[in-house]
Amino acid sequence: MSRFVIAVCALLVGGGLLVGCSGVPIEQPEWSPYDPKDQARRQRYGTITGTDGITLFGMGRRGTEQAASNGGGGGGIGVNAYLWRASLETLDFIPLASADPFGGLIVTDWYQPAEAPDERFKIQVLIRDVALRADAVRVSVLRQRRDPKGGWLDVPADPRVATELEDKILTRARQIRIAAGN
Repeated sequence: MSRFVIAVCALLVGGGLLVGCSGVPIEQPEWSPYDPKDQARRQRYGTITGTDGITLFGMGRRGTEQAASNGGGGGGIGVNAYLWRASLETLDFIPLASADPFGGLIVTDWYQPAEAPDERFKIQVLIRDVALRADAVRVSVLRQRRDPKGGWLDVPADPRVATELEDKILTRARQIRIAAGN
């Protein structure tokens, strides 16, 4: 019986609040998305989201068909889907530390090859565009060598390694795109 009384009291209090607020005038905000001054300002200076707006899960102002036709591959990620998948497949022998499909950054964990136990590598892949282009992917290789005390020292990596990884990623991305029928 006490639950019933509490429920009735809650309904009466809620109803009283609604009735009490019914006389409060509602003011319209001064800013409106349809205000001509604001539209002119957005056209002149642009917006934080760019001309295409925000795309989440493949549903943006442009639509997934247009994004896919521009080489984006759809899928709702912020970078080229073919390059993203090719990067992950190319680096599948190294554990990943982080992968951000919206920002296009893949960072591996440190990898020690069996043939060189005193060296280790860390790879970063940055996909910079939604188009499948050669300049849309950039690979950085960090290299460390074990010092006599057992610590790790940074040493320069051969720049050809990064270039070769970029080439492998681009080749694999083209293969994936061809297999997808584009």
